[in-house]
Amino acid sequence: MKYRAMGVVSVFKGGAFLCCKGSVALKAAVIVFPGSNCDRDVADALEQASGRRPLMLWHRETDLPPGLDVVVLPGGFSHGDYLRSGAMAAHAPVMRAVKARAEGGLLVLGICNGFQILTETGLLPGALMRNSGLHFICRDVFLRVESSDSLFTERYADQQVICLPIAHHDGNYFVNDEAYKQLLDNEQVAFRYCDTHGEMSPAANPNGSRDDIAGVFSRDRRILGLMPHPERLVDSRLGGTDGRPIFDALVEALS
Repeated sequence: MKYRAMGVVSVFKGGAFLCCKGSVALKAAVIVFPGSNCDRDVADALEQASGRRPLMLWHRETDLPPGLDVVVLPGGFSHGDYLRSGAMAAHAPVMRAVKARAEGGLLVLGICNGFQILTETGLLPGALMRNSGLHFICRDVFLRVESSDSLFTERYADQQVICLPIAHHDGNYFVNDEAYKQLLDNEQVAFRYCDTHGEMSPAANPNGSRDDIAGVFSRDRRILGLMPHPERLVDSRLGGTDGRPIFDALVEALS
């Protein structure tokens, strides 16, 4: 079975992952869909944090390599966002493998379009609808960390205010009353939109998301979906590092 990692062909033999570019096994994979445009940003963020380039997997693959610790579904406009954002990508061959592995405990991170895909597959509750203002939004937002009790967020502090960019047309998180109650009861809300002081308000909510929700965990906290882009703020030369703790935390999980 062959996979392409940024132009490097990697081969699996006897259940072990071998990479032509060095001898260290890659334990992270980024899924690439037609229309993905943040996959290399995510790969760069993971490499900066870990020193290892993740595997780039095309959406038509039917299996995941053994030994993976985390899969990332990146942002972009998979399949042009036709039908619904993430709806077509959710039925990609590789997503059957992702879903099966996730149900077995694999860590999965979905960013923006990746979050939409996770809700479409049922790996996360709710849905991402058209922004309440009906416009594409591209700007920085403030977020409040609602829980540091996960492998993704353990390098943040509870109630910490961070700043990350958003870039989406369909980021309005909706969940019905029953599922919303379960989210709260299980403390599955990861991030909320807020102002610079950590307070929620309609003005601080860019897209109309219910209860200002910007990101949620699965019940076991091994899956995280969020609309903001942490991979775009991992280097101080590019304006900040508020997204870096997510990838640093993942490196601890990969090690």
